[in-house]
Amino acid sequence: MSTPAQLAQQSNDATFATLWDELVWRGLIHVSTDADELKKLLAGAPITYYCGFDPTAPSLHLGNLVQILLLRRIQLAGHKPLGLVGGSTGLVGDPRPTAERTLNTHETVAEWVGYLRSQIEKFLSFEGANAARMVNNLDWTAPLSAIDFLREIGKYFRVGTMLKKDAVSARLNSDAGISYTEFSYQILQGLDFLELYRTYDCVLQTGGSDQWGNLTSGTDLIHRAEGKSVHAIGTPLITNSDGTKFGKSEGNAVWLDGSMTSPYAFYQFWLNTDDADVIDRLKVFTFLTRAQIDELATGVADEPFKRVAQRTLAYEVTSLVHGTAATDAAIAAAAALFGQGELTELDAQTLESALRELPNTTAPASAQVAQLLVDTALVDSTSAARRAIAEGGVYLNNVKIEAQDATLEGHVLPSRMAVLRRGKKTLAGIFVE
Repeated sequence: MSTPAQLAQQSNDATFATLWDELVWRGLIHVSTDADELKKLLAGAPITYYCGFDPTAPSLHLGNLVQILLLRRIQLAGHKPLGLVGGSTGLVGDPRPTAERTLNTHETVAEWVGYLRSQIEKFLSFEGANAARMVNNLDWTAPLSAIDFLREIGKYFRVGTMLKKDAVSARLNSDAGISYTEFSYQILQGLDFLELYRTYDCVLQTGGSDQWGNLTSGTDLIHRAEGKSVHAIGTPLITNSDGTKFGKSEGNAVWLDGSMTSPYAFYQFWLNTDDADVIDRLKVFTFLTRAQIDELATGVADEPFKRVAQRTLAYEVTSLVHGTAATDAAIAAAAALFGQGELTELDAQTLESALRELPNTTAPASAQVAQLLVDTALVDSTSAARRAIAEGGVYLNNVKIEAQDATLEGHVLPSRMAVLRRGKKTLAGIFVE
C-alpha cells in the first residue's frame, strides 16, 4: 500500500505546460466536455472533483486503479478530490451489456463499501489545503422518499434521452431487455453529481468512457436544475495491443486486495506485459516522468530481451499497491524458485502465493518424484519422468534429483512445501500432507 512517505514523493511532470497536457500525453483522455475549458479549469484555482466506485465486489481491480490514479494526479495539481463509494448505487448496479446484475444484500454491500473505502484511502492524501474527502451516496439517497425522488429529481430527465444512452440501448436490443431498476441507475448517478455540486461546489466528475452516459446525466441534471455548466472526463478503456481486455486472465480480474490477487501474482502480471503495451502502461500506472519513460521506450526498441521496462513497471505498480516490502518479497520468491536465491529465506505466505500460481498438487512425503512430475503435468508419462531424472534435469528445491526412486522425504521445506523443477524454467508446486 502507498505510505505517507510514498505519497510525498509523488509528483506530476513539471516539463508539461499544464496538467491537461500531461493527462493527454499519458493517454488518459478519451472523451470529455469542453477540452479548452477543462484545460483552463485544471490550470487555475483549486476545484473540487470526484469519481465514484460501486461496491459490486469486495475489492477494486485494475480498471478502478486507472480512476484512482487520475484522482491522485489531479490532486497533485492542487485540486480537492472526493472519493465516492456507492452505498446506494451499489444496491442497484449500472446496466451491464448483456444481462441484469445479481442484486447483493444490503449487508453485503455495506461490508464491501468499507473494503473499497479503505482501498481508495491508501492512494490519496488526506492532509493539507486540498485534502481528500470520502463520501457515500447512501447518505443522501436513503432519506429520499420515492415521491420526493420523482418530484425533485425525476422531473429533470427525459425518457427519450435516457433511451439513447449506450448502456441502455444495448440492453434494449438484447434478448434480456432491461429492468426499470437498472434503467434508473443513470438518474442516481446524476443525483450524486448534483448533491456534490450543491454541498462541495464539485464541478468535475471522472470515470471510464463506458460510463459516459452516466457521467453526462450528472452534467445535464446540474445544467437543468441549477443553470450551471460542469465538466466530465472519460478515460479510455485499457485494452491490450491484440484487442483483448486488459487485466483479465481466464475470466479472472486482477484485484487490488492482496488476498484475492497475491502480490506475487500481481507482480508477475505486470512483468509479463507485452513489449507493444509496456510503455502505455508506464504512462497510465506510474508516476515516472516523460524523460524516464522515453528512456525505457528506447530500451524496448533496442534491447527488448532485457525487459527493463517490464521490470520497472512491475516494481513501480506493485510497490504502489502493495508496498515495497511485499514487492521485494515477490521478486525474491521468483528468483528463489529458479535457483537464484534461498527458498528457506522466503516467508511461507509469499512462497505459497507463488506456488499457487504454478501447476501444483498435494502429496505425502513418501511420494516419488517421478510420479509428481506426471501429477503436475511437467511430463506426460512416468517413462518421460524417469528419462528427465536420468538426464539430470529434475530438481526439488533447487537440488538435483539423481535417483529414479527418489521421494519427497528430505526435500520438504519447513513450511511443508517443495518446488519441483524440470529444466531451467518449468516449475510446479508441491504441498506436503
